[in-house]
Amino acid sequence: MRSLEKQKRIFITLSLLVPMALLVGFVVFPAFDLIRMSLTDWDGYSSGWDMVWLDNYVAMLKNEDLWLSLRNNAVYFFGHLLFIPVELLFAVLLTSKLRAAKFYKTMVFMPYIINGVAISYAFSYFFSPINGAFDAILSVFHLEFLIQNWLSDPKVVNFVLTAVSLWRFSGYHVILFMAALQSLPQDVQEAAAVDGADSWQLFKYIQIPSIMLMVDFVLFDNIRGALQVFDIPYVMTSGGPGYASSTFTLYTIDTAFKYSNFGLASTMAVAIMIMIVAIYVVQDKIIHGLVLRRDKE
Repeated sequence: MRSLEKQKRIFITLSLLVPMALLVGFVVFPAFDLIRMSLTDWDGYSSGWDMVWLDNYVAMLKNEDLWLSLRNNAVYFFGHLLFIPVELLFAVLLTSKLRAAKFYKTMVFMPYIINGVAISYAFSYFFSPINGAFDAILSVFHLEFLIQNWLSDPKVVNFVLTAVSLWRFSGYHVILFMAALQSLPQDVQEAAAVDGADSWQLFKYIQIPSIMLMVDFVLFDNIRGALQVFDIPYVMTSGGPGYASSTFTLYTIDTAFKYSNFGLASTMAVAIMIMIVAIYVVQDKIIHGLVLRRDKE
């Protein structure tokens, strides 16, 4: 028995060595190297650099264009956040006995598996002011007064890009919620129905509490995705007009490769990691506080 236990320990240790080595080599070490680089003025191609310590962090905090880009990220964050209840509603409908449910599942998930660049190009033509299909649709319904420069007006461009992002990624969240809902024990739900619970009570008191881990993951994915959004604004507007539709990641990449300031770009990369963790911690505490309050009631 001792020999068997020893073999189990050896097997577990060896099984953990490979993933731990990959984690250290591809996550931990690059993270520390990124922090080190953020303290330098490296231009990306020179063999040497000088330590500037916290000067990059001060310059980042004083950069008004970067703050504008971060505000644009907030539009994506709140847009997706407000749409999560709709995604959950779709998931509940698609897991119920809905006619042609398989077809709807395919249609909902289809945008997520299409290449993001292709989607961005397609919507660029869709919202084109010259021969765009969206303006043509508005004209058909005699809504010409709504027509405007969708991708060049600073007042609406971020909302248009957020709508494209919602169209692309919402299906992924719907599938995640569906997987969580389908994993719930059917006998518990059937027992609640026998006891007189209606659809809303079943959703509120059984389904939602049972899939809170998935809700938590979707909320984290929303934070990560909103702060790292890149392909849609890059392809559709290139961050323009000016920096009106630029995002934090897009501005970081421009800083590194267009302005050859890898030190400042590394500082921005460190900042986005800190923001993702900080926002998630705050959001997680708020959610758990609401859950505990509901359980007490």
